[in-house]
Amino acid sequence: MDAGDSAQQRGRQAEDLACRHLQRQGLRLISRNWRCRRGELDLVMLDGDTVVFVEVRYRRHNGWGGAIESIDWRKRQRLAIAAQLFLQSETRWASKPCRFDVVTLGHGRSDWIRNAFEI
Repeated sequence: MDAGDSAQQRGRQAEDLACRHLQRQGLRLISRNWRCRRGELDLVMLDGDTVVFVEVRYRRHNGWGGAIESIDWRKRQRLAIAAQLFLQSETRWASKPCRFDVVTLGHGRSDWIRNAFEI
């Protein structure tokens, strides 16, 4: 990712990278940038029969903390609410098990944290 890119462009590129990586691991994309009045879900994917809500975090440097540390309690609550609204609007997935994963990108590396947090 180029330092000259806007934050929005870097975010989109990070989501592209994360999505491709997860697809190579066998996950299937259900939805991308799903928005509701209470928030946004970066990626919604299917891992077997489990619906996976993926938060993608990119950090060029750790000056403000790492990518995983940027997902505080409030952010987790917004993700949980958005996930609930997603399941209410996309009822075919409502009976499936769910989890929250995080993909962090930055410093030339990436990490996929399965079941990163519970609500």
